[in-house]
Parts: sequence; structure tokens; C-alpha cells
Amino acid sequence: KKRNSLSKEEILEKSNEIKNNLFSLEQYKKSKTVMFFVSFNSEVNTHDMIKESLKNKTVVVPKVMHHEIEPSVIIDFDNLMPGKFGILEPIGLMKIAYKNIDLVLVPGIAFDKEGHRIGYGFGYYDKFLKKVPKAVKIGLCFDFQVVGKVPREEHDVPVDFIVTEERAIECKRH
Repeated sequence: KKRNSLSKEEILEKSNEIKNNLFSLEQYKKSKTVMFFVSFNSEVNTHDMIKESLKNKTVVVPKVMHHEIEPSVIIDFDNLMPGKFGILEPIGLMKIAYKNIDLVLVPGIAFDKEGHRIGYGFGYYDKFLKKVPKAVKIGLCFDFQVVGKVPREEHDVPVDFIVTEERAIECKRH
């Protein structure tokens, strides 16, 4: 509810701060191949981040196939079309080896400082993240989405960092 109450301007303003925080992170700077989620509705807007990253990185975005995320390389943001759930995705699939993905940006409804997240309940990301164990995983969210503790399950894959408009948090597991 809190996220949905943000105005378009607030989302874009905060998303721009998040982009600046992400782009100044050493892990992002070092990465060659970055997998972004393509934002929709009131999520952190990743569209500008993707467009900027296309200039100097290999950019990968999810394409949902058979209830799983397939990473697809993209060359141009404008070639994306609404797919599953109305989220923009590539029309065709340009495959990439999982091991070549350095960094994965992960959406979520809420995150805690240990890197656990509440997603949308389909398990797509948890399933996918298991396939890229070496990739740095970064949750992108607004600062109010960082909470004390989120419920966790056996199959959950936590993120390594959380980037908000106010800070970058290195997740510590206890």
C-alpha cells in the first residue's frame, strides 16, 4: 500500500537516487554482465538504469517461460514488449550462459538487513537465483521497504546487498 501510494514523480525521483547509489557501488562498477528486472507499476523504476547500462555493459532481463525466468540479453530497451503479468520482456530469447551473469538485481515487496525478501509469491526469483550462485545479488527497493525481519523459507535465496534511495546495505547473515 505504501509503495502504491507514491506518485509517479516520487517513484522517478527516488529511483534516480537508487540508480546513483547502485552505479557508485564497486560491485556494479566491476560487473560486465548485469541482469535487471524490468520494473512495472510502483516498483523502483529500472528503465533508465537499463538504458544507461546498455552503453557499457551486457544487459540481461528476465523472460518468463514455462513458469521460470529465462535470462535474455537485450540490445535495445525499445524492443521490449509486455509479456507475462504485463511486464516488459524481450520478444525473442537471446540466451546467455548463467555463469556469465556477474550481477542480478532483484525486486521485492520487503527486504530485511540479512538479505531475505518477500517477493510476489511465485518463487520465480528464488528458483532462478539458485542457478547463478556466483553472481552478486542486489535487492532494489525504496528505503521504507527495508524492515526488521521477513519470514523465510528453506528455498529462499537471500540477496548480498540492498540498495535504496538513502543507502547501500551489505547484508550480514547471522
